[in-house]
Amino acid sequence: MFTVIFGRDGCPFCVRAKELAERLTEERDDFKFRYVDIIKEGVSKADLEKSAGKPCETVPQIFLDQKHIGGFTDFEAYAKEHLGLYSE
Repeated sequence: MFTVIFGRDGCPFCVRAKELAERLTEERDDFKFRYVDIIKEGVSKADLEKSAGKPCETVPQIFLDQKHIGGFTDFEAYAKEHLGLYSE
């Protein structure tokens, strides 16, 4: 599975999402991700909303196999339910 995290510098939830993705990459052979800095790569809020199919007021916005998961809290809950992530 391939995950894309859209975030920006200085966003604590973006940092946490990236750390979670790194942890999943280490724990699972089938998990890969890409972090996209929306400022550096010129991704607009409208671009994210078009991809997600709904308003995106905050970052990170996370897509798993091109399916919109949501923000960090949604990603963490999804990982616990479907990817075998356990709280430390």
